[in-house]
Amino acid sequence: QLQLVESGGGLVQPGGSPTLSCAASGAALDYYGIGWFRQAPGKEREGVSCISSSGGSTNYADSVKGRFTISRDNAKNTFFLQMNSLKPEDTAVYYCAAERLGGCPRRISMKPFDYWGQGTQVSVSS
Repeated sequence: QLQLVESGGGLVQPGGSPTLSCAASGAALDYYGIGWFRQAPGKEREGVSCISSSGGSTNYADSVKGRFTISRDNAKNTFFLQMNSLKPEDTAVYYCAAERLGGCPRRISMKPFDYWGQGTQVSVSS
């Protein structure tokens, strides 16, 4: 059974560039699509980015395009979200997720994703 654990969150200043990691265990990520989601206090969880199993397709929410980069390292069974030029509105709990069919939906909906981490807090404040 696939399990996911996020790491790399914490308090960062505006303009900071942390990288989040998601470590998988119990199964290989090779054939899964993977994604990052976030949920700010009092708001709905939203899709941030996804990448297909092959790495050939990526999608980003408009709010993070040009600032965030998703990547994967199948040899390490790990994937990443590199975040650049962070803004206070990026403050949220960030979740990693995996999708069994290997896709990367354009809308980055939660619905296709089968496995979820517990989340890591990213707080952007001076």
